[in-house]
Amino acid sequence: MINETDFILRLKDPKSKEAAFRELLSLYKERLYWHIRKIVISHDDADDVLQNTFVKVYRCIDKFKGDSKLYSWLYRIATNESITHINRNAKRMQITNEEHQNLAINNLEADVYFEGDEIQLKLQKAIATLPQKQQLVFNMKYFDEMKYKEIAEILETSEGALKASYHIAVKKIESFLTSD
Repeated sequence: MINETDFILRLKDPKSKEAAFRELLSLYKERLYWHIRKIVISHDDADDVLQNTFVKVYRCIDKFKGDSKLYSWLYRIATNESITHINRNAKRMQITNEEHQNLAINNLEADVYFEGDEIQLKLQKAIATLPQKQQLVFNMKYFDEMKYKEIAEILETSEGALKASYHIAVKKIESFLTSD
């Protein structure tokens, strides 16, 4: 286990920044990729957003105050970059975010990187019907098995609001999955 305070100092020190950043990449690249992938759906988009996330982290590490854990800060940047990516693409395509998500889900079946079966595809379709905040909360709680406290730090909201969002999301997903 790394000492986070020392690690952050190494990330901020010009002499050790490169090596510390490579370590940061190896520690968080895969976890952040899957977090992003659940939001943007497409492998190629997830790769782009992951790259943007780490570029932003590299540029902004000196602004990290340590008010939260480093991984919470990384997840917040990844989440915001993912949402920005969806918004930008939807605007460029002149469609709503929801339409963009549905398009991404429909393309998932043809995605060579998607290894899920029919049930997982249906779950992804159910998740795509949720409002964005409920999608985020559901993915972080259900797939990433994060605690409400961690999610609250990342999304900068209260634990109570998250619990309500998660509960509502689960009910909507159950309803979607049992409607056929």
